[in-house]
Amino acid sequence: MTARRARGRELRVRAYARLDRDRARRIGLPEVVLAEGKSSEQLLGILRALSAGGHGALVSRPTSEQRKALAVARRAGLAVRELAGGRLVRLRGPLGPVPLVGTVAIVAAGTSDVALAEEARAVLVELGVRVVRAYDVGVAGLHRLLRALDELERHRPSIYLVFAGREGALPTVVSGLVRSPVVGVPTSVGYGRGGSGEAALLAMLQSCAPIGVVNIDAAVPAALFAAHHFVGRPARGTRGRPRRARS
Repeated sequence: MTARRARGRELRVRAYARLDRDRARRIGLPEVVLAEGKSSEQLLGILRALSAGGHGALVSRPTSEQRKALAVARRAGLAVRELAGGRLVRLRGPLGPVPLVGTVAIVAAGTSDVALAEEARAVLVELGVRVVRAYDVGVAGLHRLLRALDELERHRPSIYLVFAGREGALPTVVSGLVRSPVVGVPTSVGYGRGGSGEAALLAMLQSCAPIGVVNIDAAVPAALFAAHHFVGRPARGTRGRPRRARS
């Protein structure tokens, strides 16, 4: 792509944003708007510009102030809704040319990890990916994990996203028991020194089993990485016709 063509596919919002409206066509996944660090005015300007251009969007990590502003905008007609307990916002409209097809398994060590797991699940579901899940199955009770993995393996997921804080051992254990690749997501859950996710991150990086690892609390990057596994596998509807993308 030439520099001129690339500039032509930018969607500029005043002086503060250049939106990559071509990303879904180019790589198969949409740009996710990170709300943190933006003012409510900037976030609303971005979403209104995308909506006017016929694009949908996902917004991650909106602040409480931004969520209040979005609620006002929704009553005024902006087509947004909250997902994952408010950790994500969905702007109505297509996220890509076709929905993705495939199955991802999401596993959370403890109930404290569920909010992040649900953030990842919401991203995947909006992209069309089927998600199966098992929560509160950490290594402190391996009998729970073994039963859960038996059930998840029946769905033959293509990839596992495994969320764990504290000592971060769960992804290593899961990787030794399942057929598919495992991505460890360290969470900022724990006590004292190393309890903000550092211990879990380091343990996953030192795993003796082959796993991938994302950053602490990186639910959205983990979900997008898993979704990218299915790009190029268009979902099929009845009679072999491609399904329409979600909006």
